[in-house]
Parts: sequence; C-alpha cells; structure tokens
Amino acid sequence: MFGDRGIEIKTPAQIEKMRVAGLLVGETLELLRAAVRPGITTAELDAIAEDNIRSQGGIPSFKGYSHPPFPATICASVNDEVVHGVPGDRVLAAGDVISIDCGAIVDGWHGDAAISVAVGEVSDEVRELMRVTEESLWRGFAAAKLGGRVSDISHAVESYVRSQGDYGILEDFTGHGIGTAMHQPPNVPNYGRPGRGAKLVRGLALAVEPMVTLGTHETDIEDDDWTVVTLDGSMSAHYEHTFTLTPTGAWVLTALDGGRARLTAMGVPYGGPL
Repeated sequence: MFGDRGIEIKTPAQIEKMRVAGLLVGETLELLRAAVRPGITTAELDAIAEDNIRSQGGIPSFKGYSHPPFPATICASVNDEVVHGVPGDRVLAAGDVISIDCGAIVDGWHGDAAISVAVGEVSDEVRELMRVTEESLWRGFAAAKLGGRVSDISHAVESYVRSQGDYGILEDFTGHGIGTAMHQPPNVPNYGRPGRGAKLVRGLALAVEPMVTLGTHETDIEDDDWTVVTLDGSMSAHYEHTFTLTPTGAWVLTALDGGRARLTAMGVPYGGPL
C-alpha cells in the first residue's frame, strides 16, 4: 500500500521477496569484487553482472532505465567518476578505485546496492576515503529506529564523515525509497539535521548510499548524460545497501548475512532472520 507522500509500505511477505532480490544483488557484487583486477574492462564486469542476474531469473534494474536509456546492467564509476558511470572499453589500472552499483528485479521487487573496490594497491588517503564512506553507511543504519525520521540516517552519515576529516559529501544525489520501483519517495540525503522527513515505519525499505570525495562536493555530468564526476577531479567513493526496519532491528536486504555481523559488532540490534 502507499502511505503519505506516495511512500510504499510493504507487508512482511513483500519484504521477504525484496530479500530475494537483495541477495541476488549482493551475490552479484561479490562476483564483481572478485573479478576486479588491472587489465579488465568495465564492459567485461558488466557482462559478468548481467549473466549472473539473468541466469538466476532476475532482470537488471538499470538497463533501459530513464532517458536517455541507461545502456548497461551496472554503473561502473572510476576515480573521479562518483556515480552512474557507463561501462565500456575503459581498462582498469592499478591504483584505480571503481564504484560498482548494481540493481536487480525478482518477481517485481527491486534490490539496489553498491561497493567501491580498489584495483591493486591504492594510496593510504584513498583507502581511508573508502573506509570512511563505507563506515558512514553503517552509522546511518545504526541511527535508524522505528518511529524515527529519515533525516536521522542523513545526520548520522554526515556526522561520521565530518568527524573523520575534510571530505566532500555529494548533496545533489541521494538515497531513496525502493520496492516495486527502483527509485521511490522518500529521498535519503547524506547530510542534514535529525528529526526531519518521513517517519521510519515497519514496511518502509530504503536504499542508503553515501557518496564522498577527497575534494569538493560539487559535480558535473559528462557528455553521455549519465556519468557524474567531481568538479575538481578529486577521487571519490560510493557504498550502498537496501535495508528495512523490523520490530527487532535493522535488516540489510542486500548484505549476504543481512548485516548481522556488522550491526552486532556496532552494538545495534539486528532485525533479520537468524
């Protein structure tokens, strides 16, 4: 059903279906993580993703999406490309960082997640950028409680990033609601004051995705009308998971273990199946 502001509220059975899509996305991203190496092209990574999703009865969420239609199964964004990079003949080299964003539809329900992967050895500064960005995602989950507000997540993400150094946090691109469509209300910014936005209720599923840079938060879009790059050419990182809240805690639908290990280590209640 749809609640206030067009927000889709799922039943527990529908959330279970989203978990199936989420697991397919999570498994696909692990395949891609293992495949990343110097010399592979982003198109080759895209082919691996599409084959795995379709072979398990899924449909790539991104392919044909929006206008101009996105031409691939994954977004492959390298170095100063923050998000929405189009796979092609680019060859990955040692020292690169690639953000791989992947979505899949199973039985009409979407999963959406992203990882950043170092290609070979990268600088300590870039490695720390990746760590901070990923940790901020989990800090966002830790701040999410039934009865809270969406911006509680936003504030937690921003607060952690700001506490770690002088990083840029993208403001023009946000996380989002997800369910029978990939992008739904509400938006989930990566900055802001707590206690604002839609209420966090059972059956709401959100894709949270911090996008952080070593320089400015300002961006431009390349001539392909998709690829988002940092205005100053600085390196970037991007992580994303789809999650929901149950009466017992957070359940990360695109994490292979549901987020159990990471949440438990943070002292945060885990809300998925044991």
